[in-house]
Amino acid sequence: MDEARKLVARKKRLLQQRVTRQADVVCVRQNSLDHHLRIPLVAEERSSVLRVLVERGMDLVVEVVEERGHAPELLVFAETPRIGGGRRLDGEGMPEERLARRVTGEGVPGLFAGGRQRGRYDTAALATTLVRQAAESFVIEGGRPLGGHVRTAGNKNGALPILAACLLTEEPVTLTNVPRIRDVETMLELLGGLGVDADWTGPNEVSVHAAELTTDEIDDVLAERIRASFLLAGPLLARRGHASVPPPGGDVIGRRRLDPHLHAFARLGAEIVLGDRYELRAPGRLKGAPVFLDEASVMGTENTLMAAVITPGETTITNAACEPHVQDLCRFLISLGAEIEGVGSNVLRVRGVERLRGGSHRIGPEHIEVASFIGLAAVTHSDITIDGAAADDLVSIVPAFERLGVRVELHDDSVRVPPDQELVIRNDLGDQIPKIEDGPWPAFPADLTSIALAVATQASGTILIHEKMFENRLFFADKLVSMGARIVICDPHRALVTGPARLYGQRMSSPDIRAGMALLIASLCAEGTSTIGNVSEIDRGYERIDERLRALGASIERA
Repeated sequence: MDEARKLVARKKRLLQQRVTRQADVVCVRQNSLDHHLRIPLVAEERSSVLRVLVERGMDLVVEVVEERGHAPELLVFAETPRIGGGRRLDGEGMPEERLARRVTGEGVPGLFAGGRQRGRYDTAALATTLVRQAAESFVIEGGRPLGGHVRTAGNKNGALPILAACLLTEEPVTLTNVPRIRDVETMLELLGGLGVDADWTGPNEVSVHAAELTTDEIDDVLAERIRASFLLAGPLLARRGHASVPPPGGDVIGRRRLDPHLHAFARLGAEIVLGDRYELRAPGRLKGAPVFLDEASVMGTENTLMAAVITPGETTITNAACEPHVQDLCRFLISLGAEIEGVGSNVLRVRGVERLRGGSHRIGPEHIEVASFIGLAAVTHSDITIDGAAADDLVSIVPAFERLGVRVELHDDSVRVPPDQELVIRNDLGDQIPKIEDGPWPAFPADLTSIALAVATQASGTILIHEKMFENRLFFADKLVSMGARIVICDPHRALVTGPARLYGQRMSSPDIRAGMALLIASLCAEGTSTIGNVSEIDRGYERIDERLRALGASIERA
C-alpha cells in the first residue's frame, strides 16, 4: 500500500486539476471509523452501482466490486494490460459514472464510512470520491452546405444479435464491418461477463470465441444500458438449458413488450419464473415446435430463431419479422451450419442441428444510417454520396422520402443525393394531406420516423407523421418547435408538420438515438449555433458521427 500511495502522491496535483475540470464531485462517505478498517468506500445517493473512473495520465487504476443493494466490499487493482500507451485506458465504452482517487494527507482510508459530505472531503491520505463525468455535447454551426462521399457503417441491429448468436458455437467466429459504437461495446462486455473471449482485432473487426461459458447470469448493470441484452436469453437457454436475465434497458420510446420472446420460449419447452430477473429453464432440453408471434417483433423473432437452431426437431416461426438485420442473422447462422428456410418472409422454418461450427461473416450495411444521411443531405442542399448501401434495403425508404420531395440516385452499392433540391411535399390524390407511417418490414421503419419529422420541417406543404409502434417516439418534437418548426402533436402517435420553417440554433439534449440524429440534422440546416447535450445517446447508434460529418464539411465539435 505504501508503494501505491507514493505512486498516487506523485500525480495528486495533476489529478485534482483534472477531476475539478472534467467532473463534478457528487458526494463522499467518510468518518473516523474509516481509519481502522483500511478499505476505502464510496456511495452515491442516486445509484447503488459504482463504476470505474480512469483520468487521462493516471497511473493507478482501481475498480470497486459491489453486490447490488449492498455497500461496496472490495477494492481491486485493474489488470495492467488494459492500460494502453501513455498510461491511458482504452476509452471505448467507458461508463459515464466513475471513481477517482486522490491523495490529500497522511491518513489511511477505510471501510464502512458513515456520514456523507457534499463537495469537498478532508483528511484521508487516499480518499475515494464519486464523480460524475460531464456529459459530452455537440456544438454545431448550421447553414453550411456539405459535400463528398461517406461510407455507411455496419448495421447496429444486425451486429448485436449476431454477436449474441456467437454463444451458440464453441468454435471461433470472426465478424467484419462491425460498427464501433457504444451499444456494440456493451454487448462485448456482456459476452465477456459470460466467459467469452470477445475482442476487437481491427478497426471494425471482432473475434468471438465462446469455447466455455462460465455463467448463465447476465450482468444487470450492463443489461440496463441496452435492450439487446435480452438477445442473450435464447442462445443461453439453447446451449446451457438455463438463463438468468435482468430486465433490459435501451431507448425510452414507449412500451416494448417481452411477451413474444417468453411465449416462444414456453412453446419450445422452457419454464419461466418472473421476478426481479427472468429465470428461464429447460428441463431436459428444448424441443422444436410451431411458434406464432402475436406481434412481428424483431428481437422476438431473433431470440426464437437462435433458440431453435440447435434445438432438436422442427420449429416454424409464423408472423416473423423480416427486417434486413433479421435476414442478416439468418444468413450468419446458415453460414455456421444452421438449417433455415423462408429467409426474407414472415414464416421461418428451422430444423435443429446438433452443433454449429465457427466461421466468418460481414455485417450488412446500416439502412437506417443511409436514410439519415439522405435526409441530412436534402435539408442542407448538399451533394452527398453514401457508399456501401444496399438498394434492396431501401425499398420502403426511398418512396417515403420522395413524398417529402427528396430525389435520390440509386446505384449498385451507393446512393447519391443531388444538391440544391427544392423540397415540396407530394400530396395524395385529390390534393389530400399525405402521411408517412411506420410498420413491420417492408413498411417504413419506425427508427426513421424521427428523421422524417426533421426533414418534413424543411419541405413545402403539410404532412402527417404517424408513429404507430411507440407512443413516446415523437415527444422530442418540442425541441424542433423551439428551433422554429411548425409541428402540431395530435396525440402520442401522430404529428402534423407544415413547412418550410426557418430553424434557429438552440441548446437541446438528445433523448434517444434516433431523436438525437434528427436534432443533429435540424441543427445542420439551422441558422446560428446549436448545442446538443447527452450525445452519448447518438454515439450508441452512429459511429464517429462528428468525425464523418466534419469530413463532409460540417462545422461540428465535441465538447
